[in-house]
Amino acid sequence: MLPALFLTIKTPLNYNKRIHIIQHILTQKICETGKENQTKRDDFTVKMNLMGKLDIRISQLCFGTLPMGPLQAGIPMNEGVALLRKAFENGVNFYDTAELYGTYSYLKEAFAKENDVVIATKSTAETYADMEKSIFDALEGLGRETIDIFHLHAARAKREVFIEREGALQCLVDYRDKGLIRTVGISTHAVDVVEEAATYEDIDIVFPIVNLDGLGILRGNLQDMLKAVQTVHQAGKGLYAMKALGGGHYLERLLDAIEFTRNLREMDAVSVGMVRKEELDVHLHLFNDRSVPQGLIEKCLAREKKKVVVLGYCRQCYRCVETCPSGAIHMGEKKPEVDQETCLRCGYCLPGCPEFNLRFA
Repeated sequence: MLPALFLTIKTPLNYNKRIHIIQHILTQKICETGKENQTKRDDFTVKMNLMGKLDIRISQLCFGTLPMGPLQAGIPMNEGVALLRKAFENGVNFYDTAELYGTYSYLKEAFAKENDVVIATKSTAETYADMEKSIFDALEGLGRETIDIFHLHAARAKREVFIEREGALQCLVDYRDKGLIRTVGISTHAVDVVEEAATYEDIDIVFPIVNLDGLGILRGNLQDMLKAVQTVHQAGKGLYAMKALGGGHYLERLLDAIEFTRNLREMDAVSVGMVRKEELDVHLHLFNDRSVPQGLIEKCLAREKKKVVVLGYCRQCYRCVETCPSGAIHMGEKKPEVDQETCLRCGYCLPGCPEFNLRFA
């Protein structure tokens, strides 16, 4: 091998210089071929995990699409697609969406011709017929032949959700058996639902809220949730975390918040919502164990912080109160009042208002 390499170096060099160049070439070759458990894309190397004991290989960074849709930023299609493609080209293959988010079109446009992406979606459907419709809407809306992960969307639900929505769950199981869904999951903010999910054979994956201070956790605290997550993990089910940044509350502690969640050994991935290139770049650095340039962090944090505001007339139907997954809304004397300290800024309350009087501002 040495003679061939020597022949490629045509400029007269002393022996030691030639040896140095050969060693450099060989080192590059070894580095390029020796990374069996990682995926190299452009300038980043992304850690990949298996989802629990399932045959689904995912990037540890999951791209959450809620913020780019109409419930929050509502960014233009071309910007959203470009951001999704940039993530994919840098090794991110895992994307989270939901029927409620209104982001299917972004994913379809970005990945219509890609087979190497894993997409998770959710539906609030309660009956067999409604869930069946949600499945076919997702297949068409995402432009996929199969859905990798389909959750019961059950943010505020109680332990009885598996009985109360038995028809919807059975529909997911049936379509998993038919091959149109690969796995069945549940998305929840509640400790008791996570505990119950660990005992259900039909649940493959659990998507709970887990963050630095336990913001948004229902019917328990952070330690309760971590114990429940451990039980799910021990049952061999897949796990990935939502709201690692607490709906934006932890932006000033971004590095600590991400480090905390991604270092939980039970978590196969962490879902992070992103709408700007700077945000994606920061998380690509963090999930590749690279130091983040201070200038990039400053650009990431230089964003307008929005909050839910209540506009004019309120008929006091309580839909926003019932919809809020974190319990941040309560009914005042004439209209809803929002506790901005506990609001996760998910936007779930916005489409629930029949008077369209809730807005991000």
